[in-house]
Amino acid sequence: MTSAGERIKMARKLRGLTQTELAEASGVSVSVLRRLERGEQEGARMETWRKFATALRMPTMDLVGSRSEEDEEPTEPWESVKRMLNTPSALLDAPDDPPTVEGVSEALDALTPLVEADRYQDIAAVLPALLRDADLLGSAGRELRVRALQRVGWLLIHTRQFKAAEDALTRSLDEVSDRLQAAVTIDYMCWLLLRQGQLAKARELATQWADDAEPVRMTRATPAELSLWGLMLVRLSGAAVRDNRVGEAEDAMKYARAAAEALGHEWRFPPQLSNSTFGPLTVLMKTAENAGLAGHHSAVLHLGDKIAKRRKAQSARYKVELTSSDWNRHRLDVANAHAQSNDYSRCVEELLKINERAPEWLPNQHYARDIIERVIEDRRTLTVEMRDLAAAVRLPL
Repeated sequence: MTSAGERIKMARKLRGLTQTELAEASGVSVSVLRRLERGEQEGARMETWRKFATALRMPTMDLVGSRSEEDEEPTEPWESVKRMLNTPSALLDAPDDPPTVEGVSEALDALTPLVEADRYQDIAAVLPALLRDADLLGSAGRELRVRALQRVGWLLIHTRQFKAAEDALTRSLDEVSDRLQAAVTIDYMCWLLLRQGQLAKARELATQWADDAEPVRMTRATPAELSLWGLMLVRLSGAAVRDNRVGEAEDAMKYARAAAEALGHEWRFPPQLSNSTFGPLTVLMKTAENAGLAGHHSAVLHLGDKIAKRRKAQSARYKVELTSSDWNRHRLDVANAHAQSNDYSRCVEELLKINERAPEWLPNQHYARDIIERVIEDRRTLTVEMRDLAAAVRLPL
């Protein structure tokens, strides 16, 4: 099987470019390109492949090829969750006090503040019993099992345990009976595919469900229907821009913006449906993310200031907050834009704020690791803050 390094070497030679010329055109260091072509480095971030693809004028996935980025670093607290996820109902040990629908529902609701605070270790501690109890409810617990499996899948994606996340979401989709609840699972599946680098599959799935979810009349659509349609379009745009399909990405974002404008402000799903939000702020954040992927870092900084002001005004007027993970992911884009602009002090300042807000979230973000690595590479001496951030994302110095 031809490796990605061999494909990039072939594409470069077909276009008559030297390694130095391709490195300059893409903005990726020539040392990274050399290691990839020699097979000394097996992989790179999707954003790096996209830069090469843009310079070579080809779709990203034609360069990367079919792959399954099982970039898993399973941690012990999640092992019991995985075991329970794969234990047949017939083999479960029933507790002395049998579970009830009301009790499992309350336990699921109680996870919401832990999720919002990114307290992954605490969540992992309670999920095995919650999964067991939802399974033991039988047919009466079907809707609760869907919710529990969605929550497990969402959290496993965050902690980069992709195979287990796929198992949880597949089981969720097998049991779901409500169309809106099914769309939530599909939204998570699209996100999983994006994180795995399976861009074609993500585009296809998001396109299919965006077409199915499109309201017949915008004026009669419920906030949930508008939001799910908008989220599918955002996923489609994210997959398309990463696959170097700029026009397709812009078209999808245009329709997502229309859905957000129909809502008028950020809308938060009921906790029993999803932990997501959608609205004008989400669209602006994803627009900034796309701009960063395209290398338009000044646009990211401009949008970042605009989004921060709107977020503050929205919180005061509508009492709706963005999810912690969405907000922190956006601020990573801002930190990266500062780093790309050689404003390392602003970059470090932004990263420190994220780490203070979400110390369990940041170590799972390889994007953050890449940003900090860039800062460190370009500095002769490291500050205490830079060393602390490197330690936080497990970057060896």
